[in-house]
Amino acid sequence: MEHNTFIEGVAPGGLREQTEIKLLVCYLLKAIDQPLTRAQINEILQEYPLANYFEINQAMSELIKNGTVISELKNEEECLALAPKARFDVATIERSLPRAIREKSVSAAIRVLKRERIKRESHVDVTKLSHGYHVTFTITDVDTQLLQLTVYVADSAQIEVVKRNFFENAVDLYSNIISSLTVE
Repeated sequence: MEHNTFIEGVAPGGLREQTEIKLLVCYLLKAIDQPLTRAQINEILQEYPLANYFEINQAMSELIKNGTVISELKNEEECLALAPKARFDVATIERSLPRAIREKSVSAAIRVLKRERIKRESHVDVTKLSHGYHVTFTITDVDTQLLQLTVYVADSAQIEVVKRNFFENAVDLYSNIISSLTVE
């Protein structure tokens, strides 16, 4: 079968037809039911390499151009939302996308949005010591500091690893610490 898209970097089972990629972008916007930036959509669809990066961007541009997707500026960032008139159409044809693709895209969206929320609500400070570094993680909720934890790391490579793992697992870290401290 000949494909009408670039397929570089697309995982086996990923989308290779422009029409499917457009439908996936629309499905994602409908399923998440909140505006997403182009960067968020790209990150979501690249989490499992569901489609080629360039094809995703072309699909978004065409969806905006034909009025299926609305583009708005929010906090100086372009956000995309499904046009109200397109909701019914997407609901009617979304089942033509493989179930695994639909589930992976929503799962990736939840993870990406969770990571972004944690990054907004958390802060990491690094202090250089004579030997190594102190890395301080702070988790806040609205205006309340929930947790502040400082750990020692030996080198800058470890800093990046603990920062990445913190942002991936901040909720679990907080929950485990609270559980450990409150067990009698």
